[in-house]
Amino acid sequence: MTPTTMEAAPDALVAALRRPVWNTLAARAEDIRRSLPPRPGTAAERFAWLRSLDPEQARRAALLDHLDALCGHLDGHPAPGCAADDPMPDAALEEAEGFNRQLTALIAAYRAVRQGT
Repeated sequence: MTPTTMEAAPDALVAALRRPVWNTLAARAEDIRRSLPPRPGTAAERFAWLRSLDPEQARRAALLDHLDALCGHLDGHPAPGCAADDPMPDAALEEAEGFNRQLTALIAAYRAVRQGT
C-alpha cells in the first residue's frame, strides 16, 4: 500500500520544518541565554542562581529551559509534555511562529494538512 498525498504531505512538511523551527528556537534561546547571568553547572549552584534572579529574569530562564527542551525534542530527545512520537509538537510550532514570514507560512501549511483542511 502506498501512502496517499495527504499521508505523505505531513512527513514532507515535518522534514521541511524541522531545521528552520530548530534554528528559530535555538536563536531565541541563545538571545535569552546572553541576556541572563551565566548558569552554573551544579544543582546547588543552579538553585542559588535561580533564587538570585529577579522576576523578569526568572521568566526568561523558564522560557530558556522550555526552548532548550523543544530543541532537544526536535533532535530526538523527548521534551516534557510532548509525546515522544510527535515529530513536530505544537509547542515548538507556537514558539517558532511569527519570527519569520516564510516559516510561519510553512507552519500554517503543516497545520492545515495535519488537520485535513
